[in-house]
Amino acid sequence: MPTIRYLAYGSNLHPARISARLGTITKLGTTELPGWSLRFHKYGNDGSGKCNLIADPSSVAYGAVYEFSSERKQRLDAIEGVGKGYHDVRIELPRFGEAWVYLAEPSHIDDALQPYDWYHAFVLRGTELNRFPDAYIAEIQNVPAVQDPNEKRRRDNQAILDSI
Repeated sequence: MPTIRYLAYGSNLHPARISARLGTITKLGTTELPGWSLRFHKYGNDGSGKCNLIADPSSVAYGAVYEFSSERKQRLDAIEGVGKGYHDVRIELPRFGEAWVYLAEPSHIDDALQPYDWYHAFVLRGTELNRFPDAYIAEIQNVPAVQDPNEKRRRDNQAILDSI
């Protein structure tokens, strides 16, 4: 079965999050993304801020590169909301070659959004587990988050976070 590469930069940095979504997949490594900046400004279906990468020549972001079957890519497309807020594009990554990444549609960007606490925790813990630079981790840590008013969704996601 053909495989694809995928660049994760948000909540899918956390191994328990991506595994809960796709099962066992292969992590190829991590990469620096010069000229990109991470934002929590993509409007999520739950009304909170989700991650997005934007071009910014003065910034650097970081990501994890995974490899999995193209069949699983279709599942991730549905989970991420391709055509409903995100679009998928191919980018070239040093050391890894071509990879898919999800970027927010301009119509779904709102700089006033904040992530829910559990979503922010997935991203923050993912940066720590991937051993990204301390300064980058501190930037993520300083992003304000709000408590999810949906207690069941909060508990369900916290259980995934607590699994690692």
